[in-house]
Amino acid sequence: MASSFFSAFTPEEIAKISSAGTRVTLPEGWAPISERTGADKAYIILSGSVSVRQHGEEIAQLGPGDIMGEAAIVNHSLRTASVVALSPLELIHFTAEALNRLAVEMPSFGEALENVARERFEADRAKHS
Repeated sequence: MASSFFSAFTPEEIAKISSAGTRVTLPEGWAPISERTGADKAYIILSGSVSVRQHGEEIAQLGPGDIMGEAAIVNHSLRTASVVALSPLELIHFTAEALNRLAVEMPSFGEALENVARERFEADRAKHS
């Protein structure tokens, strides 16, 4: 299991990242992100887990400290997967603007965002080639 997105940051940086977004709670079964929709938000999971699905098939599960929804924002593309809550979720919700502003204000965050988005984009491309 890869380390979480948050594991690259100090507690102070995590506090700054967290304060740039809005805390939200979602019930089990909810889908905060849908395949083939525009990229207007991203989330970091505080608690709970999600299923990442392409064409209805699970391709990954994400949990606390993981980010989701960033790839489409970074790549300026439509969503490539849907995300469904496997349990009640506590999330930090980011608008695309908040994510981009944070990436500029905090270069380490911008770099981590780019890395995760690139890894997911390449994995997605490899699967379809």
